[in-house]
Amino acid sequence: MTTATRKTHANKYQAINGVLMLSAWGIAMVVASFLFLWAGYQLDKFLGTAPNFMFGLFFLAVFICVMRLYQEAKQRMKGL
Repeated sequence: MTTATRKTHANKYQAINGVLMLSAWGIAMVVASFLFLWAGYQLDKFLGTAPNFMFGLFFLAVFICVMRLYQEAKQRMKGL
């Protein structure tokens, strides 16, 4: 295998790696959002409050996922 062929394969895998990373973070955000939303709903039901915990935990999950995605992107940019 020549050097040019290796570089071509490396570029293909790098593009796929970025797409897979974004897909994984999207799935993680959806799962975390629904999990925290459900936990907040259960807390609200148990405590008899309005949907305070439900909204609070939902936004907390979204915020945490976005911050972790930003940290991951920042770390990957250092490697370029």
